[in-house]
Amino acid sequence: MSIPDTSGWTIIVPVKPAAVGKTRLTDVGTDREALARAIALDTIAAAAATPRVAHVLVVTDDAEVSALVSLWPAVDVVPEGDMRGLDAAIALGADAAGQGVPRAALLGDVPALTPHDLDAALELAGHVERGLVPDAEGTGSTLVTARPGAVWVSAFGPDSAARHRLLGCTGLDVPRDSTLRRDVDTAAQLAEAVSLGVGPRTSAVLAEAAA
Repeated sequence: MSIPDTSGWTIIVPVKPAAVGKTRLTDVGTDREALARAIALDTIAAAAATPRVAHVLVVTDDAEVSALVSLWPAVDVVPEGDMRGLDAAIALGADAAGQGVPRAALLGDVPALTPHDLDAALELAGHVERGLVPDAEGTGSTLVTARPGAVWVSAFGPDSAARHRLLGCTGLDVPRDSTLRRDVDTAAQLAEAVSLGVGPRTSAVLAEAAA
């Protein structure tokens, strides 16, 4: 039996331009665009610091995010261009990564994510052809993975966990309280992420609003 490959992952993080991102966070008392960028940057930073991650590809047309993360080690930017939509953007990143490496799509809205929790999920993902981490509610998806050689597939959006399972993704045994599962689209979800401990950029934006 071959030993599963649980290292050398390429993580694909799609990030909408902040001007059109996180539109349901307009009632949290802060600059929505600044908050959207901070959430994405904290997510990317956590992914880049994860031991099993070798490369992070950020798919975005947000100029500010691109300028910042392109300076970070092991992080590259793939312009989204005319390929609109979450799955189309992720497919661009998957193509850039190549089929010969383990790949994972991580949504750019998990601001409490820790490298430890992502690393644990990737270790599990190395044992299946395609893996899935549902969001905290269990209906959406925050991470989809593919082992080397597997054709990339994804179906993000409402109720995506069920669609990913139909595409052959195996649910990974990641605890409900894992920081990887707490994506943020609403004020209530942001509050839950804050209780877990959001990254420094998100924390700074929220602190400025509270001052």
